[in-house]
Amino acid sequence: MKNLFTLLLTVLASFTMMADVSFSDKAVLLKLYNSTNGANWTTKWDLASPVSTWYGVRLEGDEVVSINLADNNLVGEIPSEIVNLVNLQELNLHKNGISGTIPNSLQNLKELKILDLSFNRLSGAIPVSICEMNKLQDLELYMNRLTGELPEQIGKLQSLETLAVFNNEIEGQIPSSLYEVKTLKILLLNSNKLVGKLSANVSNLKMLENLSLFENNMDGQVPFSLENLSNLKEMNISYNMFSGLTSRRLAVLDTLNLTMLNEKGAVALMNVAMEIERPLVSED
Repeated sequence: MKNLFTLLLTVLASFTMMADVSFSDKAVLLKLYNSTNGANWTTKWDLASPVSTWYGVRLEGDEVVSINLADNNLVGEIPSEIVNLVNLQELNLHKNGISGTIPNSLQNLKELKILDLSFNRLSGAIPVSICEMNKLQDLELYMNRLTGELPEQIGKLQSLETLAVFNNEIEGQIPSSLYEVKTLKILLLNSNKLVGKLSANVSNLKMLENLSLFENNMDGQVPFSLENLSNLKEMNISYNMFSGLTSRRLAVLDTLNLTMLNEKGAVALMNVAMEIERPLVSED
């Protein structure tokens, strides 16, 4: 009887070790593995081992809180079931061969702080559901084939510090709500198809350190209010169609010295004002 009890304890302990994650979370991980050709990943998962040993997966208790499979030769599509990992705080699939679209229903990922799907082959629009992820701090979707406009509701991401969507085919104007994300430190929207003006409300982004808008189709006056961004260390807004006067500080700060394109596509430097004690050109 004693031996039987010991055997049962051993079996139970072994089962517990193997079941170190909830069945539902493990099912999602297996779906991700199969949907992205896991057999050919650079670093594969040993599916016979506990999930806690799987490369790039971090657990807290029996819950998956982080998946970091950057540069690991994932090829295929992100399964829609990924949104069932409701405790996920980080999803990093940077630099893989992920195709298809970004899953909808991302609002289920209420705990997500980092979403990095950059340097893949994703297409389609950025789902509006991303704007419901209130804890999101880092959103990196650059170097894909994304189209459509930035969601107008993006200003709801009041914890966002990094927004990097460069080298896509994003159209339309910068949403007015984005200028209300006062936590934003890095804003990289270059090499898209953005149009319209850079709002004077950019001065609301007091924490901004890096602003990159170059190689778009934006026009109008460069807001003198950019001068008020005391934390701004890097800026590149060249190769747009901005016109009028700008300040010497902004011209020096810009990596390409505010080199613009005119209506004929010719390259020209913006005129630099000697001082900007008062606005020299209306920003209306």
